Amino acid sequence: MRDIAFGQYYPADSVIHKLDSRIKLILVVVYVVGVFLVNSFISYIPVALFLLSTILLSKVSLIKVMKSIKGILFIIMFTSLLNIFFNKVDNVLWSWGFLVITDGGLKIAAKLALRLLLLVAGTSMLTFTTTPMGITDGLESIMKPLKLIKVPVHDIAITMSITLRFIPILIEEIDKIIMAQKARGASFDTGGLVKRIKAYLPVLIPLFVSAFRRADELALAMDARCYNATQNRTKLKELKCKKRDLIALFITTIYLILVITIPMFFPIILDFFSK
Repeated sequence: MRDIAFGQYYPADSVIHKLDSRIKLILVVVYVVGVFLVNSFISYIPVALFLLSTILLSKVSLIKVMKSIKGILFIIMFTSLLNIFFNKVDNVLWSWGFLVITDGGLKIAAKLALRLLLLVAGTSMLTFTTTPMGITDGLESIMKPLKLIKVPVHDIAITMSITLRFIPILIEEIDKIIMAQKARGASFDTGGLVKRIKAYLPVLIPLFVSAFRRADELALAMDARCYNATQNRTKLKELKCKKRDLIALFITTIYLILVITIPMFFPIILDFFSK
């Protein structure tokens, strides 16, 4: 659970860390759109290369990025099995009763697993390379036009920032509670599924108590510092787009174009070389 990346920031002196937070938010959205536009295995190549290049430029350890995927491995395995056994497309490879494995089902399961892996690894790079306050400022700046229709932009941005920050704190709190319960003789790794679920019930009550206590302390601290969401608030760091931000935006646009066009031109290229 310590390996969940959401809300965690890893400081480093890299080009990715220095990018404007607004640009990084836009790049993440474009990256996610590209991942969902992928409809063939060949299209995953530019997505994977784009993600790998970003990881290398950010100087974030590849192992840390891979560990951030551990939290969704169960979801990937579960959805992949559902697609393998219940997607009856193309040729049947194996069957037993109502369980059928087809080559089409295997392809769909593989594509879905790759999509989820790339999606989580790519979006986690935002929190790896951007501070919670940077994300808040970027969201608030992007959503500024919504102020014209009386949308509380600053409140939404600060709420999302606090949520991201609370995720690793609550995970650390869960770890402490489990260690304390184990020291008192509790067992979380023995017995069947129902017994293991029941073993985690005593963890929930102190977790909720701790979460409410931390939220109350945060509210009191913000109130003691006269925090409010007025229109006249100033910022310590003003967001300014620089040359590197425009270059990053240009490269990401090329990435999206490649994701869209490669499936269209790849059969033509194969046909050309086969002649």
